[in-house]
Amino acid sequence: MTETELLLDELDRRILNALQEDASQTNNELAAKVHASPPTCLRRVKRLIDAGVIARQVALVAPDKVGAGLTAIVEITLDHQAAEKMTEFEALVANEPAVLQCYRVSPGPDFVLVVQVADMPAYHALAHRLFASHANVRNVRSFFSMHRSKFETRIAL
Repeated sequence: MTETELLLDELDRRILNALQEDASQTNNELAAKVHASPPTCLRRVKRLIDAGVIARQVALVAPDKVGAGLTAIVEITLDHQAAEKMTEFEALVANEPAVLQCYRVSPGPDFVLVVQVADMPAYHALAHRLFASHANVRNVRSFFSMHRSKFETRIAL
């Protein structure tokens, strides 16, 4: 266990599992679900937030319901992999709202991105803006989702 990891007991795990299922529930609903008193539950959740275990609470939006129906998984290989070049590319994609996730990976490409856009013309515009016009991008390999069979944000505890 690293120094930054928090020791989680069974109650913490029940709280985290319940919040991963539905973070919009009230503290009283959460406390009843995890079999704890509301003050204990509130204190535990605050501790988990303060420790960074709960990074943030968000609403999951259905992409096809908001005009963002095309998912692309994109592999990027850079010409130069010096640390500052990798960081520069990460900063470039971090500022692009259509890039939902960015991973440095090894072996293989340098980065794998998950991109959500409206359609193929929107992807083409993004690819030109981020990849074709960036001098350090050597190779781009894109895969387009035909069907999403699983999408989960839950971490198994």
